[in-house]
Amino acid sequence: MIDPVNILKDHDLKHTKQRVRVLEEIALDKSAISQPELEKKLGKEIDRVTLYRILNIYEDKGILHRIMDMNGTANYAICSGSCSEHHHHDEHVHFNCTNCLKIYCLSVTIPKIKMPAGFKANAVSATAYGICENCNVI
Repeated sequence: MIDPVNILKDHDLKHTKQRVRVLEEIALDKSAISQPELEKKLGKEIDRVTLYRILNIYEDKGILHRIMDMNGTANYAICSGSCSEHHHHDEHVHFNCTNCLKIYCLSVTIPKIKMPAGFKANAVSATAYGICENCNVI
């Protein structure tokens, strides 16, 4: 389990009740979570604007990374320890289940891609689509 207070301290952020709750909620599940899902889970604890700001700060600071789902909705997952402010190292495969629609960060590294002369990639992503281990049991 993650320690939200230490994560916030390590990224020079104040540990407010709302910031801690958002990290706690995201850490509860193995899959990434969208802002609308977070809003439902947090209820009236945190308003939409505050949640939006917290998610943006966390992404900027390298605490969370954003994954787009099949519908174009942003989902968030906790970054690895190698991510830093404004520079993510989340070059792993994301798995989008076409049955339950959950997104998982897999421990499958994307190979380094050699870019053509004159091109510089700031980020590389790969998403696999299919049936997750939970849905595959059904």
